[in-house]
Amino acid sequence: MRIYFDVSCYNRPFDDLRQDRVRVEAEAVKAIMLRIGRGQWVGVKSPVVDFEISQIPDPDRLIEVGLMVGEMRETVTSTEVDRARALILEKLGFGAFDAAHLACAEKANVDVFLTTDDSLLRMAARFADELKVKVDNPLKWFEKMV
Repeated sequence: MRIYFDVSCYNRPFDDLRQDRVRVEAEAVKAIMLRIGRGQWVGVKSPVVDFEISQIPDPDRLIEVGLMVGEMRETVTSTEVDRARALILEKLGFGAFDAAHLACAEKANVDVFLTTDDSLLRMAARFADELKVKVDNPLKWFEKMV
């Protein structure tokens, strides 16, 4: 299983865990990360992930999220073709970072792109036929997998 996390997933374990939804999504992200760490699944990241994470203002969170990203065994590179694909996705209405992440996930031929971002999930569902990657919430996806 090849998995690409949106940056929202890397941040989820450090969000306000007093909220039920946040807490169970954080547990799902950690369970998926555990399987990636054990080599059962493959985590894929991109330079877009690295850049977006470098913008985290909280130094403690930056370190913790950086450690999680370090578990990703593969890095997909971004080319002009991928940037062109991202522009097409932006024209559909995806935000610039979301479009870049999706283009990288498509290029990496991952099995799933996971995000906790509800607006991204809605956009992905709306344009599922246009995307070359399955987009899902980590909790919902993990529940289907186990």
